[in-house]
Parts: sequence; C-alpha cells; structure tokens
Amino acid sequence: MTAPLIWGFLLLMAFAVPVGHAMLGGVAAALLLDGKPLAVIAQRLYTPTQSFPMLAIPFFILAGSLMMSGRFGVYLVTIARLLVGHMKGGLGQVSIIGSVMFGGVSGSAVADATALGNALIPVQKQEGYPGGFAAAINSASSTISVLIPPSIPLILYGLVANVSIVDLFVAGILPGVLLGVGMFAAVWWVARRRNLPRSPLAGGLRAFRSQILIALPALLMPVFVIGTLRFGVATPTEVSVMAVAYALLVSGAVYRDLTLRTIWDAAVETALMTGAVMLIIMASSTIQWVLTAERAPQALTAFMIGAFSEPWMVILALNVVMLVVGAFLDLPAAILLLGPLFVAIGQAIGLDPVQLGLMMVVNLSIGLYTPPVGTTLFISAAIAGVGVGAVVRSLAPFYLVALAVLLLMSYVPALTIY
Repeated sequence: MTAPLIWGFLLLMAFAVPVGHAMLGGVAAALLLDGKPLAVIAQRLYTPTQSFPMLAIPFFILAGSLMMSGRFGVYLVTIARLLVGHMKGGLGQVSIIGSVMFGGVSGSAVADATALGNALIPVQKQEGYPGGFAAAINSASSTISVLIPPSIPLILYGLVANVSIVDLFVAGILPGVLLGVGMFAAVWWVARRRNLPRSPLAGGLRAFRSQILIALPALLMPVFVIGTLRFGVATPTEVSVMAVAYALLVSGAVYRDLTLRTIWDAAVETALMTGAVMLIIMASSTIQWVLTAERAPQALTAFMIGAFSEPWMVILALNVVMLVVGAFLDLPAAILLLGPLFVAIGQAIGLDPVQLGLMMVVNLSIGLYTPPVGTTLFISAAIAGVGVGAVVRSLAPFYLVALAVLLLMSYVPALTIY
C-alpha cells in the first residue's frame, strides 16, 4: 500500500490540492488498490481527536491571538527600536529582536511575519532598505517564533513522538536565541556593506524604562508558561487555558484594549488555524496507520542503518531529507509525516528524541522561507511589494545562519539542554 499512497499524495499535491486532502486522497488510493474498506479512514480520522493534550493547540493559538490583537505590537516595536535603533541597519535589527519577543507570545511564524512585516517593512523601505532585503529579514526572522515557547510545532512533535512538551519547550529556548543572535549578526554585516541608516528613537533610557514597564506583562507570557510547566504546577493543556485567562487579564485590565470585537476576531482566527492544523493531524493519522501496517518505519530504519555506517552520517541524511521535504510541505504537515518515521531511526542510533525534535523544527522552519511553498517568504514578499526572486537573493546570509544552527543542534547534544 505504501507506493500507491506516496504516488497518490504526490500527484494530488502537484495539482495544488491542499495538503490535508492530498493525504486523505493518497490513503484512499492505497486502500482501494489493496482491497481494504474506506471505512478505515473514518475510524482513523476520529482517533487523534480524542487526545487531551491536543487541546493545548487551540488555547495557545487563542492566547497569542488575543495578545497580538491589541497595542502590544506597537509597544514591542518601540522597545526594540529603543534598544537597537542606533545601530547600522537599526530597523532590520528591530525585526530580529521583535521576532524573539513575539515568539514568546504568538508561537506562530505566520502570525509573526504578518504582524511585524506590516509594521516594519513599509518603514524600512521609506528609510532606503531594498524591498527584497526588508522582506528577507522578516521572512527569516519570523521563524524564531517556532522555537520560543509556547511553540505550536514543538507541541505537535511532542504529541506524535510521545516526548515531554515541557522538555521540548525548555530545550527550544537556546536554539531560538542562537538563531536570533546569528540573524542579528547577518543584518549588521549586510547593513555595513550597504550603508543602511541608523534609526534611533528619541527618549533614550527614560523612554525605554517607561516602554518596558508597559510591555512587561505581555513579555512575561513565556516566563509564565515555562515556569508553570517546569515546576509541575499544571499540564501543558491546563497551562494553555491559563494562558488564555492571562491574555484576557493583560488585554482587559492592563492595556484596556479588549473589546467584544477583539475577542470575536481572535476566536475566528483560532477556529480557522485550529481547523487547518486538525485536518492535517487527522489525515496524518490515516497515513501513519498505513505505514505501520506496512512496517514502513522498520524498513526505513533498516535501510538507513544499512546504507550509512556511522550515526553522524544517518543524522546528515535525515537533515537532507527534511530540508527537501520542508521546501514542499508546510511545517505542521512535515512534522506529522516525518516524526513517527524519524523517531524510530533516532532510537536505533541513540539520538535523544528531544534533540531530534529540535533538529526537525529548526530544519523544517527553513522551508518556511524557501521556494516553492515558503509561507513566510510569500507573506513578506507581498507586504514588501517585490518578487519572490528578489527576496530569495537577499536570503543567502540567513540560510547560512540557519544551517549553522541546524548543524549545532544536530551534532552538539549539550546545546539541547532540558
């Protein structure tokens, strides 16, 4: 059944069928050709919806939507500009600092790319930044959000790989910081070569103090999430509900910008994002059933171990596969498809599952700004009003930074401390 599944899936993807529906189409083709009833699909679609930890996904999305819908974004950009605006290419550095801060609130690269892109790219172009470079900064830096807790991709990996979400959240902080530092250096280097302007904001230390006090309640969101989980106060699902209550409290009592319209818009956005993610989760469950029935994980593990004599070569092969898959599949779909297969291989070579999860998220996040299906790439290009080719040409230093961090995550286990 494996061959009809793969070819059916690829054929439907070639005709631009949405990923979730393409998965189901491939499974249906495999079942029909093998003489099995299509009722299997209905049964397997239902199974993953009964997972209690899965509830953390919509609640973390809702918490991020509530927080991002108000004035927090304005405060965040102001803080970042006061911090780094005086540097060469200061507005570009604001995008990096902003992404690190936004990541602790939204957990979504798409939300980050949209919010920061709309706020910063037009201003960057006015100050003389090439449109392609402004979009490149935004599309690459927004992927930091998928590593800083609460991260939706890390939750998905934890669910499919049966790994502690708390351990993944804690271990994701350092790679996120490393990406931020590396991209910060890349922007500084390009800014010096292109003589991009400084963008200091008036007010200095006094203004920074006032702005940081205003934004502090929202910036404490990741500290609240990690602290609550780390000390065992609540489960990830319970913490996600607490995060929504925290977002409502901050927006309503501190920022005083919470309205019924804001709540409605956040609820609609959460429903749409959750629906898209859940469709992929449910469809991937049917694929996992077919692959398990065909003993595909065992066969793939045996092939990889036989083809490559050393663990480091297996890790390199896994990364190459993920880089290719990430260029064509969106991050959640790629994690759900590859996760169960790669966990089996990781166990065979003694690779820590938390380290593998960070490798997978760092690796596949590169696909978010890589053609032909890069989500943050297309969002940023549209905001900047430039062609995708112009953005890709400016992404070279960011690709180098991301690949360097990927290699560190892959071969230095000490960096995945949890």
